[in-house]
Amino acid sequence: MSLQKAKRIIKTGKGFLGTPYVFGAESGRTDRFDCSSFVQYVYGAHGIILPRTSRQQYLLGKSIPLSSVRRGDLLFFTTPKRAKYKGIHRIGHVAIFIGNNSILHTSRLEKKVAIAPLDPYWRKKVIGARRVMGMRLHS
Repeated sequence: MSLQKAKRIIKTGKGFLGTPYVFGAESGRTDRFDCSSFVQYVYGAHGIILPRTSRQQYLLGKSIPLSSVRRGDLLFFTTPKRAKYKGIHRIGHVAIFIGNNSILHTSRLEKKVAIAPLDPYWRKKVIGARRVMGMRLHS
């Protein structure tokens, strides 16, 4: 993954700061997002075609330890509703790691595209991290 490409992806994502969160937002819309439609759109704008849901997105790319995440990597989280499930079914959220211990995402918590610290609240919910940069993927 090139640092320059990661910076471009993050810049694109930051261009949507404040855009409303709507669960189940349709692919391709830019007036509202949920977590996975946001990631899908931002990466797609840079030629990385991802599937629609966070669980489908988790199946792609290279698995990496949280201690090795770099800008542009995807972080996957469980949510209170998904925590009771096992395996991939525990995943209920995806965010873009932007460096400085921060994530770029949209969620019910913020109700909009926002930057949040990867603080203990989010860290304890991490299921895994994936690197999809540099890959040409198709849904």
